Amino acid sequence: MKIIIAGAGEVGFHLAKLLSFESQDITLIDTNRDNLTYADTHLDIRTIKGDATSIAILKDSQVKHVDMLISVTSSEATNITTCVLAKQLGAKRTIARISNTEFLENKEEIGFTRFGIDELISPEALAAREIALLLNQSAFNDSYEFENGALTMIGLSLSRNALFVGKTVKEAANIFPDLNFVPIAIQRYGTQYTLIPRGDTQFKEGDQVNFITLKSGVENLYKLTGKTKHAIKNIMILGGSKIGKKTAIDLCRNNFNVKLVESNKEKAYDLADELPNALIIHGDGRNVELLEEENVHDMDAFIAVTGNSETNIMSCLVAKSKSVKKTISLVENMDYYQLSHSIGIDTLINKKLLAANNIFRYVRKGEVVAMTKINNMNAELLEFIVKPNSQVCNKRIKDLDFPRSAIIGGIIRDGKGIIALGEFTITRGDRIVVCCLPRSIKKVEKLFL
Repeated sequence: MKIIIAGAGEVGFHLAKLLSFESQDITLIDTNRDNLTYADTHLDIRTIKGDATSIAILKDSQVKHVDMLISVTSSEATNITTCVLAKQLGAKRTIARISNTEFLENKEEIGFTRFGIDELISPEALAAREIALLLNQSAFNDSYEFENGALTMIGLSLSRNALFVGKTVKEAANIFPDLNFVPIAIQRYGTQYTLIPRGDTQFKEGDQVNFITLKSGVENLYKLTGKTKHAIKNIMILGGSKIGKKTAIDLCRNNFNVKLVESNKEKAYDLADELPNALIIHGDGRNVELLEEENVHDMDAFIAVTGNSETNIMSCLVAKSKSVKKTISLVENMDYYQLSHSIGIDTLINKKLLAANNIFRYVRKGEVVAMTKINNMNAELLEFIVKPNSQVCNKRIKDLDFPRSAIIGGIIRDGKGIIALGEFTITRGDRIVVCCLPRSIKKVEKLFL
């Protein structure tokens, strides 16, 4: 697949890196020579220095032959303009990164496709949505919904009192005969090794386990894992960034009690005008005395989304030491992202990864409608729509030539989630959620072509 990426910033570079690892034909355009030099020396891609809104630059990048143009510069106007021009010059599909979430909320009414923009991506809106989902599943450290919750992926660390520990997957399934969840990926404590569980795979203390579950299975997972669902009502947000503001708006709309701490005085006053239902505090969130004065110990959740990863991590650790039940930290450094479970913070989120996950589904072959990489694991979750001529159509799961490094987590039929076993027959129009390791992705994709 030929892909042009406009913008070699954090989102653009991360996308180029992931796509180049998969041997995609990538051209990266940016005005910053340093960004391009770093990308050119670290990745097997073509780089072009210039403005992506320049018709000459787009023609030089062979835009008329590309399958996709992804514009993810820091300028919303640049991204929209680039996509409009690229579509007129022959690009098959265009994706624009935007920061104004009003565009997302009104995209059908405005009709962006008429201008030549096929998809809009907002890392800030994705992060705010992720935070809301994590607060809803308060005891879990990873979460992702398919088809408005028909199936949900949740991740957790197994503690010593979890009924799973010491049992195989098959034995654990027998505890609840009405199977309404299935383990799809396990990472052993202290390792970077991800495995796809089979019936004889044993759960161990400290394992990070991800499940696909129905809504009815969530309560069973609480019981089996010894986790407690905390009622979350009082929330403190550190940082009035775009993510902080969007999160506060969404939480206030759902009747949470929100305190937002912002160090910039002018921004704090603006936020107070824009968020009448939230308490805006002007101050430095790194100041432990300030947090104590604002009763951080009474908070059910603490969300740190400033522009500084270290500030976010340290303030979350302070909040955790004050017995805050749920802590969520925004980090930009991918090295930090890999450490979330060992440094004591419940969940780290990363805008680059959220945006890349959202864009990735357009790169995958087959009818992929949703896709996410599992936090801290070397595995992907893909949702395919079964076409009449797909190899899996009208076949039982146990008869499929499915790689051992992949597993069907669940099926959505007519909007209803199903945890399907070997005798289940897949039919046209079914939405299949598959978890697979990178080495098996191409084989899985072929089954759904």
